[in-house]
Formats: sequence, structure tokens, C-alpha cells
Amino acid sequence: MKRTELEKKAEELEQTLGMQLSLVKKGSEGFAKIGGGILLGGIVAFSAVKLLSRKKNNKTDKVLKTLEKEGLLDDEIKHKLTQKSQPGFMGRLSAILLPIAINYGKNRLFNKLNKSDDSIEKNAK
Repeated sequence: MKRTELEKKAEELEQTLGMQLSLVKKGSEGFAKIGGGILLGGIVAFSAVKLLSRKKNNKTDKVLKTLEKEGLLDDEIKHKLTQKSQPGFMGRLSAILLPIAINYGKNRLFNKLNKSDDSIEKNAK
């Protein structure tokens, strides 16, 4: 008799564990999608920045070579062509708005995750 009771308890525990694992899988799907989206966005942004900066460097190198051939290249002109330009209005504005946008997106993401967690808990009950 004790053996059947233990077998019943073992089956109940296995079922409970199976339900818990299915809930974890459902919850982690959202995190995987969000993580994949963030990773993809980062790769696209990194590639765009590298591509755009390479074009600018190639143009600057061509201009420097041309000026050197012509004999017009001196230290002052080389410095003006190779120095980083100061950020304009849009650069300053983006430096202010970027953290605000990131914080807003983070809050929306956490709210959405909390709502999905609540709905999973309600479905489990």
C-alpha cells in the first residue's frame, strides 16, 4: 500500500514539475524575443556607424593625397581636415534626448513584462 501512495505522490510531483517547466518556457520566450531584437538592433547600428565612418575617412584620405600631390598641404590644413568637428545643435539635442528615450523604452518594456507575468500567474491558477 505504501508503494502505491509513493507512486501517486511521485506522479503528482512529476505533473507539477511539468507544469512549472511549461510556465518557465512560456515566460522565457518573451525574453528571448526581446533579447534577439536588441541584439539585431545593435548589430545594425554598429554596421551603419562603421560604414558611414569609413566613407568619411576615405574621402578625407583622397583629399589629403590630392593636396599633397599639388604641394598645397601644410600642417594647418591637415589639422583642419583631420580634426573632429564640434557637435552642432542636433548633436547636443540627441545627447539630451537619447537617455530620455532609453528610459522611456525601458519603462514600457518593464510594464509590458509585468503585465505578461500577471497574465501567466492568472492562467496558472
